[in-house]
Amino acid sequence: MNLSWMAWTSPTAYFFLTIVGLLSMMCVWEAIKPGGGPRVGILRFETTRGDRLFLSLLGSAFIHLAWLGLIGSNLWWALGASLLYAVLVFKFV
Repeated sequence: MNLSWMAWTSPTAYFFLTIVGLLSMMCVWEAIKPGGGPRVGILRFETTRGDRLFLSLLGSAFIHLAWLGLIGSNLWWALGASLLYAVLVFKFV
């Protein structure tokens, strides 16, 4: 299959592999402990593990885009901020 039009680079492949890995881990977690214990956090509505993962990924995308626009292309600090954001979302939301 010729995928050269998609401009696959190593960072792009790592990004998609990370998403696949996160979704796979969530499936295993759900199989081991079904239900996920929906809870009401600081947003004042009920969220599940999947909701919190989605909010983490969405927020991380915005953090990276803001970092690129305001600071530059060195994204290691943005990655750290995104991981911290994800931990906070899973803990408090």
